[in-house]
Amino acid sequence: MEFEHKVVVITGASSGIGAACAVEFAKLSAKLSLISRNKDKLTKVGDQCQKINGLKPMIIIADISVEEDVNRIVEETINHFGKIDILVNNAGTCVMGKTQNGIEAFDRVMGTNVRGTFLLTDKIIPHLIKSKGNIVNISSILSTKPLSSMTAYCISKAALDMFTQCVALELGPKGVRVNSVNPGAIKTNLFVSAGLSKQENDEIFQFYEKVAPLQKIAKVEDVANIVVFLASDRAKCVTGSKYVVDCGAIIAEGLLN
Repeated sequence: MEFEHKVVVITGASSGIGAACAVEFAKLSAKLSLISRNKDKLTKVGDQCQKINGLKPMIIIADISVEEDVNRIVEETINHFGKIDILVNNAGTCVMGKTQNGIEAFDRVMGTNVRGTFLLTDKIIPHLIKSKGNIVNISSILSTKPLSSMTAYCISKAALDMFTQCVALELGPKGVRVNSVNPGAIKTNLFVSAGLSKQENDEIFQFYEKVAPLQKIAKVEDVANIVVFLASDRAKCVTGSKYVVDCGAIIAEGLLN
């Protein structure tokens, strides 16, 4: 199988895109280190992956915005598997709010989406250099499409795109590839967790489905398939790239403003 003997670290693996990535890598016989703050949900994802390939994933309950947790993620994964081949930086948070809603929301979003991702990547880089591995960052089309009601989130994803390119430039000569996947609206709990009601959340998806050129909404599995491709040897000449998965939303005039 394509990822047999490969060790994959996935943050935010208890639900949504992260859980879908875990399942897709499990189907390809990867050894998994799954990270999340939610023990119950993460354990269920781990059990699902084990049923697929018979391999028991490592479950680590941690918050990537906490440096001590980041150190523990790397130490426990290396102690258990001996190496790291792939890092999927998926963990992220979103808070609905404009600039005048205060700095607390900004700090919370940036602490996880940017600082936490930076911290974990920095700690894992030496191991990826040894394994000639790669990194896939989960960004968003909002990295280039401003949405004033999600200002902090947009800023964080723009930063993540630049981080992807900078690290790709830095690590390319050392044989490590770095890419990002930038989804549009995906049917996850992101917007509800950010503060929207279920009705508001449903209205967003209905509008998106109507206006997007493909007139549908991508599923988490669609994103996971691109992540797996970028992490594989099939993408061995791809680095510093941004793969958009949005059913054409980014080219739809007036979809985001």
